[in-house]
Amino acid sequence: MRIAVTYENGMIFQHFGHTEQFKLYDVENGHITGTQIVDTNGQGHGALSGFLAEHKAELLICGGIGGGAQMALKEVGIKLYGGVSGDADEAVDAFLSGKLAYDADVKCSHHEHGHSCGEHHCGEEKHGHSGN
Repeated sequence: MRIAVTYENGMIFQHFGHTEQFKLYDVENGHITGTQIVDTNGQGHGALSGFLAEHKAELLICGGIGGGAQMALKEVGIKLYGGVSGDADEAVDAFLSGKLAYDADVKCSHHEHGHSCGEHHCGEEKHGHSGN
């Protein structure tokens, strides 16, 4: 199994659509057998589900994530564990031991004003919207 985590400086990055890196964990028989950090190369929001699929991720641990991105992940068969914060390695260890605290109904608070991450191109900017 391959687990992906939104990643920044050892921590779980809190906005899926703006993550610049993922840490990938290869897991066999409940143990981590390898890790790597991959750059998203500026891809954002909906494109990230394809990026994760290309890297053979089966599961994503992240902080906030919008509805459009959630649907995109579901379409490529990636299971979502959102609403998680803290140290990335500790979160994966918690998942593997069945103790990961996550929010099954996570919403991206950045997008509470009526649109989801998958319907615009705010991945091209750091924060806020330019009206695209």
